[in-house]
Amino acid sequence: MNTHYTYFLILGLSFAGPLLLSFDKKVAFYKEWKFVLPASLLPALFYIAWDMFFTKMGVWNFSPDYIQGFHIWLLPIEEVLFFFIVPYCCVFIYACIKAYFPGIRKNKISDSVLMGIALVLFIAGLFNLHRWYSASTFLFCAIFIALIFFARKYFSAFDSAKFLVSYTVCLIPFFVVNGFLTAIPVVQYNDAENLGIRVYTIPFEDTFYGMLLVMMNIAGYERLKSKA
Repeated sequence: MNTHYTYFLILGLSFAGPLLLSFDKKVAFYKEWKFVLPASLLPALFYIAWDMFFTKMGVWNFSPDYIQGFHIWLLPIEEVLFFFIVPYCCVFIYACIKAYFPGIRKNKISDSVLMGIALVLFIAGLFNLHRWYSASTFLFCAIFIALIFFARKYFSAFDSAKFLVSYTVCLIPFFVVNGFLTAIPVVQYNDAENLGIRVYTIPFEDTFYGMLLVMMNIAGYERLKSKA
């Protein structure tokens, strides 16, 4: 096997299931593509810029043995695709939760949990300003959660309960995919820029790096749907 297609293969296998199941009659996720794809653009651009900067700063790097070699500036094309494929899969899971568990609705408890996460992340970010990955991930995630609550009118369709449940489910495939990427390793991290805490081979910060990515996509998706 040509190892240079490893990252592509991981992405392809991750995408195949949600894409095929998008035609399930109950969820009918293919009908949502007109919202999902536009909603992914701004988060993807934000993450691509963030990723490029951190690659340049040496916060992480990509093993040339496991990528096919085509780059968009500093990023392998596979890494750029990551910011479209992973959100698609996670928004699909969110849509499934909505379709199969309509009784899950935002409430004071789910709002409080999300705000509590934001507070803890904000404090953790301030205590780790000397670590690029830790500080930026914690602070960006905390700030976006705060934005959702301070701009409630704009994000009125965002459901904190459905998000928390769906992201908890998303963590299973997210850790599987990231587990492969960090164990092979396709992506290598500079531990001087993170807490040094690993879940298997995955930096702890990846949990909230992923949370922010999924939350931005779901918030945008629900915003577009509510205005349709």
